[in-house]
Amino acid sequence: MLHLQDISLTFNPGTVNEKTALSHLSLRLAPGDFATVIGSNGAGKSTLLGAVAGSLPVDSGSITLDGQNVTFLPNHRRSVVIGRLFQDPLRGTAPSLTIEENLALAYLRSRKEKTNPFSRINRRDKEFFAEKLKLLGMGLEDRMRQPVGLLSGGQRQALTLLMATLVTPKLLLLDEHTAALDPAAAEKVLELTRSIVAQHRITCLMVTHNMRQALELGNRTLMMADGNIVLDLSGQERAGMTVDGLLRRFKAGTGEDLDNDRMLLSD
Repeated sequence: MLHLQDISLTFNPGTVNEKTALSHLSLRLAPGDFATVIGSNGAGKSTLLGAVAGSLPVDSGSITLDGQNVTFLPNHRRSVVIGRLFQDPLRGTAPSLTIEENLALAYLRSRKEKTNPFSRINRRDKEFFAEKLKLLGMGLEDRMRQPVGLLSGGQRQALTLLMATLVTPKLLLLDEHTAALDPAAAEKVLELTRSIVAQHRITCLMVTHNMRQALELGNRTLMMADGNIVLDLSGQERAGMTVDGLLRRFKAGTGEDLDNDRMLLSD
């Protein structure tokens, strides 16, 4: 489903602020793979998602999605088939628009058939939105005419998740999408994520700072350091892995201790 071949990306090349963010990174995800990504600060995790989404063009290498080379495809073209959530719940929605209007924008942009940009949402579409909102279990189906800016962070992130998967994407990118939420809201959004990804068998790449989640969610765990993947766990090896074991494997692979306090303090 996703094939990254020897991709590299450098910020501010040729200046005193030059920083290699991705260095000859290669990765293959099969259809339905759900891979969690962990690593120290500056390891390149968010940059990896940005490169796949097209918001950060790579310097070299190739990116193939479902058999199509998208290396030079712009961000807005990739967004038709790639869903993406950010850490900040404010980034995925338009706060001044209603819940219904936000869903309409996501629906019209992602529909596979070509549509007129001035298409209107009909009653059947609105009923479809309400049915999907009801599955979130937050009562948002009764608030479809309210501005999204009135929602809590957890409600807004759940809505963003729904918008990203309203039309099933080929790939879902999650960049610490529960990190800014309170524990109860984070657990709710995480459970919704697990349910939606499993139901539609969406290929997913999820960055997390929580090492326990990295081992429990999905079927693969990737660990990054210095712009590359230093550990790729799956199958029985992953099933028997503990957080302490993961830390030892990180040190064995990089020669360094994990220096991300936020990760180490997460339960």
